[in-house]
Amino acid sequence: MILPTESWVEQGQTWRRAEALGFDHAWTFDHLAWRSLRDAPWFGAVPTLAAAAAVTSKIRLGTLVASPNFRHPVPFARELMTLDHISGGRFTLGIGAGGSGFDATTTRREPWSRRERADRFEEFVTLLDELLTEPVTTHDGRFYQAFGAHMHPGCLQRPRLPFAVAAGGPRGMRLAARFGTTWVTEGPLEPDGSALSVTRALPGLAAERERIDAACAEVGRDPATLGRLLFVGMRISGVTASPEAFRDAVGRFDELGVTDIVVPWPRRAAPFAGDLGTLEVIAAEARPRGGGRERKAESP
Repeated sequence: MILPTESWVEQGQTWRRAEALGFDHAWTFDHLAWRSLRDAPWFGAVPTLAAAAAVTSKIRLGTLVASPNFRHPVPFARELMTLDHISGGRFTLGIGAGGSGFDATTTRREPWSRRERADRFEEFVTLLDELLTEPVTTHDGRFYQAFGAHMHPGCLQRPRLPFAVAAGGPRGMRLAARFGTTWVTEGPLEPDGSALSVTRALPGLAAERERIDAACAEVGRDPATLGRLLFVGMRISGVTASPEAFRDAVGRFDELGVTDIVVPWPRRAAPFAGDLGTLEVIAAEARPRGGGRERKAESP
């Protein structure tokens, strides 16, 4: 996870370094502003990922996550299709319902209610799926409209670029099971909102696994065909504290069916302050032996 906070001269080096270290995928947040960095430099996700695609050649790229908070499906679908072509078919759309922070109040006075966010998210994902799959789309929905929306030449990846759907509740998990190549989670939180250690997070992750498996059963999908991506930068702490800690965490997450782990790229200051040297050692140890790139059929 590479935050879009640096000038492109610095960011470009970071994205290239992530590929050189052998990571399978690299992501950036898609926000108008974010938490403690609201008054700090912050660059847009779509042009950042287009530039990242231009300076890399193998690593997959994506948003983690985009939301309906400030986007309309029709122009966003055009941007996503374009990113898929610029990247040579390496783009994954990470998408979630969004929250009630700066993204929700920058373009309107009051954030949507939790219920409305869920309703909009369902229509947003459903319409994006149609827009990115069909050459022409007409949709007259409760929240979004598209009248003869053309999408030529379509995605490079067929039938469309993959979706990685972030979800914690039953409705969102059903959307992940219906439309996602991958389901995304950050794991549980302490009651006071603080991050959990790996050990303390495991019961909550196991409960989430049961719920996403049940969602797959509800929509008639084999749970084994859905990737499970865990972002450990926010709610689970200590994963990249050392190579030993990372090995231990990976083993525990693997037992819970996690297929992909996303870690923060270390920054000089909070949030995500850390040591790049440690991450480089972790990456070197995690790289498949023989120089190949181990890929999972259903991971982004």
